[in-house]
Amino acid sequence: MKVDFCPNCGSNEYVKSGVVKKRQRYKCKKCNYYFTVNKMGKQIDSYYVNKALQLYLEGLSYREIERILGVSHVSIINWVKKYNIKRPYSFEYHSTYKILNAQELAKYFSENKNLIGAGVIVTELGDKFMLIRWERFKE
Repeated sequence: MKVDFCPNCGSNEYVKSGVVKKRQRYKCKKCNYYFTVNKMGKQIDSYYVNKALQLYLEGLSYREIERILGVSHVSIINWVKKYNIKRPYSFEYHSTYKILNAQELAKYFSENKNLIGAGVIVTELGDKFMLIRWERFKE
């Protein structure tokens, strides 16, 4: 970890001042403030955060999203809580999804039976496409 300046006064004049819990400690020469460098955690690309939240709103479960994106379901739960995402709750429709490449997607839309009786959304998923389809429950 690299230290650029004192977090208290902003000075770049500091010296090493021991080790605490295996992390280097520093002392600012101007304000005599002791500080350590914050540990950087693993950062997930915002593309995956947005895609996970989008899929959650489309009705997919946390575990389904985990299998599709390869991101922990616990991370997805934390993002939903962090951004205060509320999913609309409806019994009238249920969603199904398919992962298709470009040729399979074109073939899917060329068939009329796939265009009638349901809502469809297509989203990019790396080099493939995810097709989400809503159908009414049959009574």
